[in-house]
Amino acid sequence: MKIFITGRPGSGKSTVLMKVIEQLRAEGLKVGGITTPEVRARGYRTAFKVVDLSSGEEGILASVDQPTGPRVGKYRVNIQDFERVALPALDYALKECDIICIDELGKMEFFSAKFKQGVNEILKSEKPVIAAVHRNYAKLYEKRGTLIQVTPENREKTIDTIISRILRK
Repeated sequence: MKIFITGRPGSGKSTVLMKVIEQLRAEGLKVGGITTPEVRARGYRTAFKVVDLSSGEEGILASVDQPTGPRVGKYRVNIQDFERVALPALDYALKECDIICIDELGKMEFFSAKFKQGVNEILKSEKPVIAAVHRNYAKLYEKRGTLIQVTPENREKTIDTIISRILRK
């Protein structure tokens, strides 16, 4: 089972994913993968971290202070730090976890060819996957599983929908 969630910025994709992870863990399932939470300073978003859901290992995905790397808006992507955390996290999740969660599949993350390759391996596996997908990439994944549009209005219902689909499997 592959579930992809997408939506406009601020719709709650990451919030939905984190609540789903919390509930699945409460059910006794081992959840691995990555999240990419924002970093804020003085009220402004200045960076995105990459966090291994199993080990807690962290790195910087992109930052306004990053001197080199591909540019996405005001951020520069730190491919080396992203791969240092994300690749082992995804490998571990594929081998050891019940469910793989990825936040997010988007432009910053896809500057890493190794990450794209790892995601493709995961999607070919039998493991359940829940992934947040940037809206510009949603069409690429709609045929590879269930694509759910998240809105502020359906956020809570989306959490329940995902949990029920995963648990009834």
